[in-house]
Formats: sequence, C-alpha cells, structure tokens
Amino acid sequence: MFDYRNIAIRKLTTIRPKYLPFADIASEDVPLSRLLRLSLFQISVGMALVLLVGTLNRVMIVELSVPATIVAGMLALPLVFAPFRTLIGYKSDTHVSALGLRRVPYIWKGTLYQFGGFAVMPFALLVLSGYGESYDTPLWIGHSAAALAFLLVGAGVHMVQTVGLALATDLVKQEDQPKVVGLMYVMLLVGMVVSALIYGALLEDYSPGRLIQVIQGTAVVTAAFNLIAMWKQEARDRTRAQQMRTATPVAFKLAWKDLIARPGMMRLMIIIGLGTFGYGMADVLLEPYGGQALGLTVAQTTKLTALLALGTLIGFGIASSVLTKGGSAQKLTWIGAAIGIPGFALIIAASLGFGIPAFLSGTFATGLGAGLFGHATLTASMRAAPKEQIGLALGTWGAVQATCAGIGVALAGIVRDIIVGYSGQSEMSASTPYLAVFMIEIAFLTLAVIVALYTYKTKSDPVVTSNSTSNDPEQSPIEAS
Repeated sequence: MFDYRNIAIRKLTTIRPKYLPFADIASEDVPLSRLLRLSLFQISVGMALVLLVGTLNRVMIVELSVPATIVAGMLALPLVFAPFRTLIGYKSDTHVSALGLRRVPYIWKGTLYQFGGFAVMPFALLVLSGYGESYDTPLWIGHSAAALAFLLVGAGVHMVQTVGLALATDLVKQEDQPKVVGLMYVMLLVGMVVSALIYGALLEDYSPGRLIQVIQGTAVVTAAFNLIAMWKQEARDRTRAQQMRTATPVAFKLAWKDLIARPGMMRLMIIIGLGTFGYGMADVLLEPYGGQALGLTVAQTTKLTALLALGTLIGFGIASSVLTKGGSAQKLTWIGAAIGIPGFALIIAASLGFGIPAFLSGTFATGLGAGLFGHATLTASMRAAPKEQIGLALGTWGAVQATCAGIGVALAGIVRDIIVGYSGQSEMSASTPYLAVFMIEIAFLTLAVIVALYTYKTKSDPVVTSNSTSNDPEQSPIEAS
C-alpha cells in the first residue's frame, strides 16, 4: 500500500527553495519535510476559515435565508476567544509537564474543540434556518446549538494556531523565527486556496445533505492533519520539566505589561487594529455581495476565497523578498494598507456597471494588500519580543488581529441589515447595503495608512526590518538596527 502522505511531502521537498518563500530556513536538524509536515496544522486552520467565512456565510444568508445580523454574529462568535490568544501563548510558554512537553498538549486540546464544533455545526444550521421538519423546533435551540458549534471551532482554531506557531519557532534558531512563522502563514494561504477550490467543486450542486457531508468531512480531515502535524515534533525533555517545576514563572499580567510597554509596541498594535478592521469587514459580505448583487452561484463565490488567498500568498512572497533584502517593514505596512483602498473601490465599481472583471480584480488586490500588511506587522511583533516571550508575542499579535477582525465581521452584518430594514429592499439596489460597508472599510484603511505613514516618517515604531536579536527591554528595534 502506497504512503501517499510521504510521497506528497517528498515531491514538495524537491521544489527549489526560491519557489517556496521562507524555505531557506531548512537545515539538517530541521529538514523542509518536517516543517511542511508541521504546517498541516495551518492547512486545517485554513480549511476552517474558508468554510466559516467563505462558504457558510453565503449559504446561510442566501440559501438558508438566515438574517445577515445573525450570520455575522455567529461568524464573530469564534473571535470571542481571540483576546485569549495572548493567555494561550503565555500558558504554552510556561506549561509544566512530566515529559517536558509545552506545546503539543494545547494543540491536541484545540484539535478536539475543532472536531466537536464541526460535528455539531451542520445540524445546528439546519435547525437555525427552519429547514424541513425542523421548522417547529424552538428558535432558541437553533441559536444556542449554532452558537456552541461556532464557539468550539473558534476556540480550537485560536488554540491550534497560536501554539502551533510557537512550536514552529521552537524548532529553529532565534534569527530564523520570523521566517518560520512566515512559512507557516504561506501554508495557511495554500490551504485556503486548495480547500476553497475543493469546497466549490463539492458544492457545485448544493443541497442540505451535501452541506452536512462537507462539514463533517472537514471535521475528520482536521483531526487527521493536526495529529500528523504534531507527531514527534516536540522532543520530550525531562530536564526542562524539572526546571519548569522548580522555577517561578512571571505572572501573566506582569509578562504582558512588560511586552506591551516595549518601545513603540502600542503604536504597532493600533496600526494592526485599524488595518485588520479595514480588511476584515468584507469577510462576511463579499460572497453574499457576489451572489445578490452580481448573480454569482455558490460554487463561483466560494472560489472567490481562493482568489483572495492567492493574492494574500503573493503579498507574503513579495514581502518576504523585500524584507530579506533589507527593505523597510514600516514602508510595507502602509503600502499594504494603501493597496486595499483601490481594491475596495474596484469591488464597489463592479455593481456600478464595471462588471465581474472589476470585482475579481478588486478581490485580488485586497488579498495582495492584506498579505503585505500582515507580513510586515507579524515580523515587527516577532522582533519586538524577547526570546522567552515568543508565544506571548504571537498571541498578542493574533489577539489584536482576530479581535478587530471579529468586530469588523459583526458590524458589517449589522450595518447591512440596518440599511435594508430602514430603506426597504424594494426601494433600493441589492448592492446598496454592501457598498456602504465597503466604503467604511476604505475609511479605516485610510486611517491605517495615515498612522503607518506618519510612523514611517518619524521612525518611532517597531515596524522595521531589523536583524538584531537583542532582548534589552529599553532598546527599541530601531535602535538595535
């Protein structure tokens, strides 16, 4: 019997490093095949994001006729756990285990949460929509079951991703840690592209039964991928276990205060928040907009996620090349935010007579800008943190990003429904509520550009390209470079 998994990994390792961003971090101790196997946890996270944000929001709003406000609320529920990413990262830094394991126990817990959420989700959605014989089921049952499913998936995704990234940084040298996190995010985008195409093909002929099969199949694949990813990745270390048991770790509150007090860190978090909010509002409405305003099918709008992820992947690749050659991460930050402004303008123009080409071009542009913006701020966060707080730094970056994205998703649905309810759908174009949200995104991206551009000119923020690994809390990365 052929081992298709090993064959696929061997094929990937034959690809020249220049075609795989960040692949130059591979070494004899940590070969590329091991890093690619570890990256399977990001593939599972990408599958979850595509299914939740890319497919289910369209199906719930258009096919199941669930109000957009409820859909936005459900999609924002997983992000309730976003602020806890900071605590999760800290806990994995200081976890005490008899075998010296720190990361693997949390990855496995997150996997179980993901599996449980996906197992419950399809039936909860059908009850929520009143489909078939579920029409007489009390409404609170559908809402509570769907909320539980989305909460479980969200908790699992945040836990797996935060601790998985921390595990990836444990495997490489300190100077290579930003690169390995970049590689993990490239694989996340690859997973999003591939899973979006697969979901689009599976849902070409949509039916509630097919939706159940797709979601439950995702649950099984998620558990399998995460198990393979963490197998023999973290070595047992009894010496470390003994040290962890006898050491007195710094309290979470003090550790977080120390991190956020580092020079320029708060300014960086503000920029991340503004830019992420600007890009995040479209997540819940982009596909329904394509379906209601432009007449695209479920399969066609699902494939939009692949186009968006492809743009983000290219953005990550460009950012990697620029930063490796000594480019400024500050400059990449405001450029990445700025690209989203004409991107959303093209998306708006699509419903004003410019058609599908403008919509596709705008979707790709927003993905490209988000990739540049995300990589620049991710690199800055990594380099601003001391060695012993990598998990905490990753958690803080993820917490700010995910929280702002969640707020954006929730507000997008609310704004859309308020406009529909106030004006009446019959009195306006189907695109009007969506265009209002896209204009709000342009406004927030403009604010992000202003703050980041001011920072770039004053050089007062850690969004820089620095090769320093200094851990002096009084020395900003700018001074180190």
